[in-house]
Amino acid sequence: MTYRRPESVLVLVYTTAGDVLALRRCRPFDFWQSVTGSLDPGETPADTAARELFEETGIDAGDRLFATGTQRVFVIDPRWRHRYPPGVTENTEWEFRLALPAPCPIVLDASEHSDYEWLPANEAIERFWSWTNKDALRELVAIKP
Repeated sequence: MTYRRPESVLVLVYTTAGDVLALRRCRPFDFWQSVTGSLDPGETPADTAARELFEETGIDAGDRLFATGTQRVFVIDPRWRHRYPPGVTENTEWEFRLALPAPCPIVLDASEHSDYEWLPANEAIERFWSWTNKDALRELVAIKP
């Protein structure tokens, strides 16, 4: 078995008007999140952010992805721990952002997500499951003019 690296990315996709992309995850359980994903061997966080964004939404960010420099460490949910080397219980997540001029159609990977919505930031904060998604969005809202 090839284990996952305990390193991942979180990509907030939002519009200049303040709408935020929320993806409905379909496994291992039903919840809402931003774009996320684990680093593959040899990948940098920026490589992973661009790859996951395209795989999960169909958006090719080009050079528009912004690395915030924020890293969060979280406890890996027990439902996912079997994917990591034995004894690994924490993951480091790098935050990225992508600002778009307006909401756009999203092409979902049906093996990961069942739906998407463009939501006002306060609604997305309430809907997102993970505290890292919530914190990233709270920080984004706090610094937006």
